[in-house]
Amino acid sequence: MVPAPLPHDADAPPDDLAAGEARPLREVRGRWEVDLTDLPSDPDEARSEAAEALAAAVRRVEAAGGGTLRLWSRGDDAVLDDVARAAGMTVARALHQMRRPLPVGEPWDLEVRPFVLGQDEAAWVEVNNRAFAWHPDQSDQTVDDLRRLAREPWFDPEGCLLHEDGGRLLGFCWTKVHADEDPPLGEIFVIGVDPAAHGRGLGRQLVLAGLDHLHRRGIEIGMLYTEADNEPALRLYEKLGFHIHSTDRAWDLEVPPR
Repeated sequence: MVPAPLPHDADAPPDDLAAGEARPLREVRGRWEVDLTDLPSDPDEARSEAAEALAAAVRRVEAAGGGTLRLWSRGDDAVLDDVARAAGMTVARALHQMRRPLPVGEPWDLEVRPFVLGQDEAAWVEVNNRAFAWHPDQSDQTVDDLRRLAREPWFDPEGCLLHEDGGRLLGFCWTKVHADEDPPLGEIFVIGVDPAAHGRGLGRQLVLAGLDHLHRRGIEIGMLYTEADNEPALRLYEKLGFHIHSTDRAWDLEVPPR
């Protein structure tokens, strides 16, 4: 998965800006992200409003000195895909949301324990950053980043499963329950294995452990996100019975300074 990044708000726009210019614009890891959610239900109205808001976001990035502007099209959103394409944006990332019914019915045998707040943060960050050194969002996490997520109302340390060998953390499966969905969804939020422990089949066992935990909480549908070009992960998840439910796309545009 892919966890949500940890953005901070850009300077709030003045109150007298037009509606399109008032759309949230956030700086995330050296790029700007514009939020075009909550568009009108009518496709033509949504397309017009999205195009206006995107043009306003470009002007704001120009005024801020330029940079990369990113627009996320969530769940195969044809309107935003069309608007981004018409604006000359290109797809920088594609994330598949994959789902499968629970329970899996495949046995698993791996010793895991729940995350302990105030004890496991440093070890988790170390393994995470080794496992995701290549990842655009999940790399370079800090203990403060982790503690910030742990303060979210959905965080449950019982659902963050750790696997150790000789007291050393080798892998983890962090789950998340989306109780506001109908029916509720159980997500494999982040799963990571220390590169030093690759080849032991820990990834599959940790996924099974996480899905079993979610099922025991009464969840009947498991889901996760994975990069569309991560072929090893796709093969693993497909073998575990996951199918692609939808695809999110990150559209990028390089904006020069004004």
